[in-house]
Amino acid sequence: MFLLGTHYRSPINYTVEQLNVASDRLYYTYQTLRDCEESTQQDQSSSGGSLPFTTTHCIEKLHEDFETSMSDDLHTSVALAAISEPLKVMNDLLHTRKGKKQEKRLESLAVLEEKVRMVLSVLGLMPSSYHEALQQLREKALRRAGVTEEQVLQKIEERTAARKAKQFGRSDEIRDELAALGVALMDGPDGTAWRPSVPASEQPVAAKSSK
Repeated sequence: MFLLGTHYRSPINYTVEQLNVASDRLYYTYQTLRDCEESTQQDQSSSGGSLPFTTTHCIEKLHEDFETSMSDDLHTSVALAAISEPLKVMNDLLHTRKGKKQEKRLESLAVLEEKVRMVLSVLGLMPSSYHEALQQLREKALRRAGVTEEQVLQKIEERTAARKAKQFGRSDEIRDELAALGVALMDGPDGTAWRPSVPASEQPVAAKSSK
């Protein structure tokens, strides 16, 4: 992901920070595709009919941008950028209230996942298993942070207890401590989970790289 972010005939600016940004983008990509795969597997039924315009337009633009960029002397950085909008649409369909109510939601997710998977396969970024790839990235993030998953889970429990006791200052401290190490906490209806992220001190680098 890091290497493909620069045209093959251009010099590469290698830094650990840029590598962390690439790792974060890869995790986001695989997590989105895994969530999509799990949602569509739960219901294989199809109601027939055509897909919504937003879905077909997104697919057509992905196909056009990918073919154009790869035909332009293998411009892989532009090809990678082409999957950003489909991933955003997929996350909206998966997690937002409006997206969950969209007509032909599961059919749209299935087609979008297939098209993004095709792009990743061509670029050599398609893993044999989303779960295994995500686990490997989580393990790398823990090594980078110098902590174990058990220690992270203990911090999550401590933060949960602090929130229940309305000690919100302490809760924020724990979240910020982990964020500084590159561990992001996500609160949901089923509790708090963690995922790798760009360490807080490197966030300006990540913001600049995404522009």
